[in-house]
Amino acid sequence: MTSFGPLSFPLVSAGSVAEIVELLTYLPLISTALSPQFHPRDEGLTVGLSAHTGDPALNCLVVAYSGSALLRLLDMLAGDVPTVTLHLSWSAPNFLANHEDALAGRLYFDAPTSFLRVPADTLNEVCRFSDPVAYRLAIVDLQQTLEQRSRTTSFSEKVRRLLEEDPGKRSNDWVAHELSISRSTLKRRLSEEGTTFRELRESFLRDRAMLRLLDRSMSVSEIAADLGYSDLANFSHAFKRWTGRSPREFRHE
Repeated sequence: MTSFGPLSFPLVSAGSVAEIVELLTYLPLISTALSPQFHPRDEGLTVGLSAHTGDPALNCLVVAYSGSALLRLLDMLAGDVPTVTLHLSWSAPNFLANHEDALAGRLYFDAPTSFLRVPADTLNEVCRFSDPVAYRLAIVDLQQTLEQRSRTTSFSEKVRRLLEEDPGKRSNDWVAHELSISRSTLKRRLSEEGTTFRELRESFLRDRAMLRLLDRSMSVSEIAADLGYSDLANFSHAFKRWTGRSPREFRHE
């Protein structure tokens, strides 16, 4: 447990599975390589998992390791929770053929995108070492630390956090204003980090769109509106450019 640094104490004192999953919000305090996206539904919670290492193979490792570590933590802190499943967007490696018991029934490959699924009733499962007061005090400390750390984080990470609030309505002018810099400075800083505002925004929109499409209670039109697209045709065109499939084809597969 001590491997998780500032997250260790709140992990141990969490009162429910929901509170453990909530701690993913504070992942930047131990690593900026992984970004979670939360999508609550009546049926439960879906957490999209995307990595930002600049290396596709390393991205796979980050998502697979982090997701499976979370499953192990849930088992350790809340008892066996077999209903929580990890879905990965690549094919199963050959070595798993000889290790079929590894996360049996909880690890799925060839998913449309990488995500963690937690059913609604499982979110309320009680943890073994619940300490509500300690947990809430730890959360306050985490929030303060995250705010302090944000002053020195990369501009790419700062932009991603701002996009999370409402990616469909965030322009580079708005982001530059929120960061108290000029648009040209924002462009230069992101260029120094090997990216652009458009790349960051489209990457975020793509990940959120795929996560939303997993939720069949939302229509494709509702998802398009949620992401700030003026009409379904524009959203479908963008999604096909990102994935090679239309939103309906993606959802059907």
